Amino acid sequence: MTTPSTPSPAPAVPEKHHHHFRFHLPHVHLTSAFGNDWFALKAEAFARFFGTPVFLVAQTVIVGIWILVNVVGLAQFDLYPFILLNLAFSLQAAYAAPLILLAQTRQADRDKAHADADAQHREDLATAAAQRQLLAAQEMEKITEILKQNTELTALTKELSQRIESLTREMHQRVLADAPKA
Repeated sequence: MTTPSTPSPAPAVPEKHHHHFRFHLPHVHLTSAFGNDWFALKAEAFARFFGTPVFLVAQTVIVGIWILVNVVGLAQFDLYPFILLNLAFSLQAAYAAPLILLAQTRQADRDKAHADADAQHREDLATAAAQRQLLAAQEMEKITEILKQNTELTALTKELSQRIESLTREMHQRVLADAPKA
């Protein structure tokens, strides 16, 4: 039998205990046309608000009240053809369109940065998997070599045991042959 030996330590695989957004960090410096200050955040929030149902319903209610108040005669600040209302819509469009486009550009920049970071993360995972697969193959090769050595040692042990048994019989027969007969 073979004597147990301590296995050689496996090659160290560097473990990475990083935050799962570590690939997003290189893109943090990206700023949009809005910037990252208070105004930028409020402008983007305002631009995003333009597409919400709350805004559309509120605008519809305000326009309906505006027209109703002027048509019924409760107030006469903007009579038909509602030039002031058209001016308000034009002003709103003049600000809304650029804000919406800027918000979309800012979101596109974020989406691209996230996609790049995700691609980098997938590459890192693939590299780690390849390293683990290589390590597993190396370990399997070592185990196969150890099994081969164990088989050879077992065969050698059997051969030596048979040789010892043969020599023991031979010595026993000589001792019996040389012993005086009583």
